Amino acid sequence: MVHVVRSTILDAPVDRAWAVLRDFNGHDRWHPAIAESQIERGRASDTVGCVRRFRLQDGSELREQLLTLSDLEMTFCYCLLETPIPLFNYVAHVRLMPVTDGDRTFWKWESRFTTRRGEDTAMGDLVGTQIYQAGFDAIRDHLRQAA
Repeated sequence: MVHVVRSTILDAPVDRAWAVLRDFNGHDRWHPAIAESQIERGRASDTVGCVRRFRLQDGSELREQLLTLSDLEMTFCYCLLETPIPLFNYVAHVRLMPVTDGDRTFWKWESRFTTRRGEDTAMGDLVGTQIYQAGFDAIRDHLRQAA
């Protein structure tokens, strides 16, 4: 099983960062890999169990389901339902915490999944770099522009 863990510090208050990240259907407004996204069946994007269907910039389509969401703990968890990438049993967790030194945000993003034999390192690097690190960089820009 592959375990990917990445974390960062955002120069923004945790409430501002959470307001963006808690929108399970909002990633197309900040993540550079996402072209468009919609929640299936007209459900609210903060309803546990809702499914987002989205298209990547390269035209690939994915579906993910929101498994948990806690405003109190500033966490959510989701899983992949359909993907063209060989990530199986993929479950990810996002957690934000306040950094009181400077009113900043600690963001931890991690996942566990399996993949095809011999692809553990490549898929771990893809998730850690093209999804998580790209997301960290994009949120920084998004929060800076929104300030």
